[in-house]
Amino acid sequence: MTKKWNDPEALLESQRYDNPIPSRTLISSHIEQSEQGLSYDDIAEKFALNSDDNLEALRRRLGAMVRDGQLLRIGQTYQLCNDDQEFDATVEINHRGQGFAVIKDHHDLVLTERELRLVFHGDRIRVRPTSIDRRGKQQGFITEVIKHQVQQIIGELCEHEGEFFIQPNTPNTHQPITLEKELVEHANLKIGDAVRIAIDDYPTREEFATGHVIKSMADHADTQIIIPATILEYGLPYEFPDEVVKEAESYKEPSAKDRKGRIDLRDLPLVTIDGEDARDFDDAVFAEKRAGGGYRVVVAIADVSHYVKVDQPLDEEAQQRGTSVYFPHYVLPMLPEALSNGLCSLNPHVDRLCMVCDLTLSRAGRVTGYELYPSVMHSKARLTYTQVADYLSGNTKAIPDDKMIHKSVNTLFQLYQTLLNLRQERHAMEFETVETYMTFDDKGAIQQILPRSRNDAHRLIEECMLLANVAAADFALKQDVPVLYRVHEPPEFSRIQKVRDFVKLLGLTFPEQPTQADYQRVIEATKDRVDATSIHSVLLRSMMQAYYSPKNAGHYGLAYEAYTHFTSPIRRYPDLLLHRAIKAKLANKPYPLQGASLDAAGEHYSQTERRADEASRDVTSWLKCHYMQQHIGEEFDGVITTVTDFGLFITLKDLYVDGMIHISQLGDDYFVYDAPLQRLVGQHHGRTFALGDTIKIKVAQVNLEERKIDFDLVKQLTSEGRAVRSRAPRSNRADANSANHQTPNANQNSKRPTRAKASGNANGSNPTSARPNTTRRKKPVSEVLPNLETTDKAEKDLEQIFEQPTDKKPKKKKAKKSDADVAKAKSKKKAKAKKSTKKSKKSNAKAREE
Repeated sequence: MTKKWNDPEALLESQRYDNPIPSRTLISSHIEQSEQGLSYDDIAEKFALNSDDNLEALRRRLGAMVRDGQLLRIGQTYQLCNDDQEFDATVEINHRGQGFAVIKDHHDLVLTERELRLVFHGDRIRVRPTSIDRRGKQQGFITEVIKHQVQQIIGELCEHEGEFFIQPNTPNTHQPITLEKELVEHANLKIGDAVRIAIDDYPTREEFATGHVIKSMADHADTQIIIPATILEYGLPYEFPDEVVKEAESYKEPSAKDRKGRIDLRDLPLVTIDGEDARDFDDAVFAEKRAGGGYRVVVAIADVSHYVKVDQPLDEEAQQRGTSVYFPHYVLPMLPEALSNGLCSLNPHVDRLCMVCDLTLSRAGRVTGYELYPSVMHSKARLTYTQVADYLSGNTKAIPDDKMIHKSVNTLFQLYQTLLNLRQERHAMEFETVETYMTFDDKGAIQQILPRSRNDAHRLIEECMLLANVAAADFALKQDVPVLYRVHEPPEFSRIQKVRDFVKLLGLTFPEQPTQADYQRVIEATKDRVDATSIHSVLLRSMMQAYYSPKNAGHYGLAYEAYTHFTSPIRRYPDLLLHRAIKAKLANKPYPLQGASLDAAGEHYSQTERRADEASRDVTSWLKCHYMQQHIGEEFDGVITTVTDFGLFITLKDLYVDGMIHISQLGDDYFVYDAPLQRLVGQHHGRTFALGDTIKIKVAQVNLEERKIDFDLVKQLTSEGRAVRSRAPRSNRADANSANHQTPNANQNSKRPTRAKASGNANGSNPTSARPNTTRRKKPVSEVLPNLETTDKAEKDLEQIFEQPTDKKPKKKKAKKSDADVAKAKSKKKAKAKKSTKKSKKSNAKAREE
């Protein structure tokens, strides 16, 4: 065959292939010359490729060039990739093993199994778009791994054909790490042991990662391993370097030199009010009535900036951490204990350095003035929320017998009641949600999950913290101080539309551009309903995620024009930055951080906050799954909190645990997902399952690796607050023995979907025999609630709405038909059934995929 091209790599191609086609270099040069790119047919025609072998070779070569990031495929057209199309991204891998490159201000790119060989969850990468997959999602090609987040991993020792590897316990960590046999023998490890290893060589597209053993954890219970495993998975700094600890321990109790230039408030009866289990106290409060009317409120915050100096090891470590991480029964602090529980904690009866927000308020509770200044204080008492609530209820012995403390607490409570009226005036949102806490045994396993009650003492402190944060934001704006604001933007249009559809079915209206007053109106109108928690969670779900930014855009949820974080510098670095900026302004010194550096800081601390929240939720989910393993087969009452096209998500009333009922387990009917109304409706019997319905379930199975709990339906108890028939619907499990009575749901979903285990390929093969297919695995309420300073409420994954199921009408007795009529009816019925079956299979395909 006569070649019609001049290929610069012709010799190399001829050495590789008996019947060579144009090289990648030649194909790229021709595509580059075309402004609009070239299609497969264009390229084949340009190089006169006619034989089936050559056409197939071209198809494979173009696919490989797309896969390797040389070409970008848009529809049927191939174009050259260039550096302008590259993005910085973060790798996210979900529980199902699907990987994505998450890009700021750009849609996510899908990462194929081949790309995921290079990375772990949380890695920073450079990525460029390539082709569109069969689902219409754009895929990405990793050009560079900027930073590996995971340095160490805890996993299970496995063996295959004499080769040893560690299979990570966490579902997001999809790759095995190989170990040399000598290392396994030296550490006396046995197959199945839990092992902590460090990664020596990171994986490539052709080779697995390698590592070495740090510690055997074979004698640890699973519940003792989950927190360190999660810390390693999310790349959370967990050990303070020696120089950081040394610097923190070098500071002594405040001296006269430390007190110099500070306003002395040691005679003021300041007290801390926190939870019983609190270990660090970063805020103290005091209030008194002013002679001319109104109030004075002093909010004293630990002066962390006095100890954490710029460009010192302690500061660099705090920057890297960004925030303390709160697990259910363990805290990973931002600062070493010498500071977090020592010199920076406002412990009772000792002198402490602090930053003060000193406010004056009118009788109506409006701020008429404030001062910000460094000070020294001496806490008169460490009070708890329970003690203060008991005192406010009339038990005067609940707090220390000190008249000044009693007078201050009484004034704080009186002011708090006044501030509630202002809160209502500005329409700050208060959602009905349930906060829980856990009790644990000596092995770290959950003993109980209990609801946490909130009292007036919690709310009193929250109002004081809000006053200080708003005053600090106002100071920054008026004095033009470069700081990080806490920004919470209004909801997006698409989210508002969902709320409008939801609210309409409650008999309420909702505008296209809602204000806080519109949200609060719905909250007030529904707060006394039995399903108030579910309804309010739908509203909460529409909110945006709060973040840090040097550009003030207000706080929508709290209804403030400007808001910042001033009150928790022990556990949040942005608060520490704010203290430094205020001090610099008061002393007429240069600002410690501004311009592009402040922009980068906002992004970094928003990211560290999200990382901490995700890690904490991950551990909580695992612990709940572990807890539910002891309840498999037991029955509980629950509330439908989310409706999807593949099933229902349920929150158990007594245990506050979430699980799922697959659509195939809802009974002998064909259920259709009603997206606008967020419900599942049975087409044959009219059975409806919607948000807020109460049902009885049985715990069917628990998957620790994927943090998932499956329920079986026992019976539906209520719908829209009304009791429903007590007879339980027939389930697919019960009907499995009846071959002549199966619905489309039952036929296609009669078996519970299986999930791949974390130890191996998605198809069950061992990862050492071949490159494994990847297998792995809200916004917190505190983001938008007024009590975000002192509470840790968890947001449930809720959507929309409910409607009462319709009752079946009794069938009317029909007149007897002739034989001809009967034959004709049978023919029509058969045709209709055939059409319905075809439609059913198509409709339920999505459910099976889920």
